[in-house]
Amino acid sequence: MMSSVNQVTQRIAAIERRFTPTIPATQSSNDFATTLSAANAQLSTNSPSPTTGSSTQGGDIAKMIQVAAAKYGVNPKLAMAVAEAESGLSQEAVSPVGAVGVMQLMPETASSLGVRNINDPRENIDGGVQYLKQMLNTFDGDVTKAVAAYNAGPQAVKNYNGIPPYSETRNYVAKVLSLAK
Repeated sequence: MMSSVNQVTQRIAAIERRFTPTIPATQSSNDFATTLSAANAQLSTNSPSPTTGSSTQGGDIAKMIQVAAAKYGVNPKLAMAVAEAESGLSQEAVSPVGAVGVMQLMPETASSLGVRNINDPRENIDGGVQYLKQMLNTFDGDVTKAVAAYNAGPQAVKNYNGIPPYSETRNYVAKVLSLAK
């Protein structure tokens, strides 16, 4: 019983760390729009390659992300940032709602993208980057809306004509755009 409680407590702490913004205490919340604009400006130039991880597996994951980004015409730094924010580049990651792998694909989404084995890192990454490209196309290349849609779903972004007012999504967008710099 205590083991289960400890596991739940650890998972809650991990989720809180994942979505806690890393904004310096001296920065005011009024800088959110400025930060988003600056990050979007940097992302509009197609940067050549993502940062690779220090471990062999992290390096392999980074290479897979770079290949998928080239295949779908997605900025590799943006694809890497989404993977980092979603799973910390861990193929073993599984969310409480059932999202799986590096790109945290939901089984239904993965299936609709032609992913046969959601647990295979290459297929998971290919599907996730393909979905990111779909979101970029859906929102006419607007990186902020595409990233928000990757997290909250495209309908929520359409309903609010921008980032939905969910703190999880706002923090997620800020984190991805910061990582993609």
